[in-house]
Amino acid sequence: MELEWRDLAFHREIGAVIEALDSAQFWTRLTRALERYVAFDNWVALRFTTGEAPLVCAESPMPDGTVDTMFQDYLAALYQLDPFYIAATEKPASGFVTLADVAPDNFSMTDYYQRYFQKNIVGDEVHFNYMIDARHTLAFSLGATHRYAERDLAVLALSAPWVIALLRQRLPYETFDAARPALNEAPPLTVTESPAATDAPAYAARFEQVASAGGRASLTAREVEVAMLTLSGFSTRAIAEKLTISFETVRAHKKHIYTKLNVSSQSELFALFYEAGRQGA
Repeated sequence: MELEWRDLAFHREIGAVIEALDSAQFWTRLTRALERYVAFDNWVALRFTTGEAPLVCAESPMPDGTVDTMFQDYLAALYQLDPFYIAATEKPASGFVTLADVAPDNFSMTDYYQRYFQKNIVGDEVHFNYMIDARHTLAFSLGATHRYAERDLAVLALSAPWVIALLRQRLPYETFDAARPALNEAPPLTVTESPAATDAPAYAARFEQVASAGGRASLTAREVEVAMLTLSGFSTRAIAEKLTISFETVRAHKKHIYTKLNVSSQSELFALFYEAGRQGA
């Protein structure tokens, strides 16, 4: 088998990543191996857990060395509107995931997209996910200020098997918050509980906080679901299909939500959710 110098450089890079599996340099070396073939602008490694805020393993540094305040807002509350987080906690699976795979039909019209995603990531995002168990996923995100080209996505998809294998091998060397249960101590799901079911109380509590703070009427569990799907970028028709209810029922729920919370637009609803998340962080 004949190898070109590019092939030799690639194998050298992969060797450096494997060598760093148990060191603090692992994530940096992994990104360097990938950026030889695909251009991206930021990266972050996270552990997604159903019903909980993501935990950061490592992230790309800010150019000026400051703290990324927008990313702190994401960790405080906005992660609940992140299509990658939603997909990983509702239907956990290992694999390579693109924004097109998980973004709802109205995602680009949401305040989350316009006020956070577009400003923080700007163009596009992909994830390499390793499903740890039914509640936990190790996610490695690559964000770009441009749209990934077909060639970029093809190269990243081709890299996915060895990247995800490395994520699995890296997991024992990651340290997470000791106050949280260990992965093998995660409470088992009951027969009536789906993997995403533990999200609902967090959403309900946030909107309950909004309602009580402003002397507003509380939302029902279904109204909380519709509110969160609306903020995440699902159109009325998409919400109806997802919840297996009629289009008119969704419209009625939206009307009740706006009336109860005294808002007149999705932007005002987003503002209430966002502020409640900041105060509860």
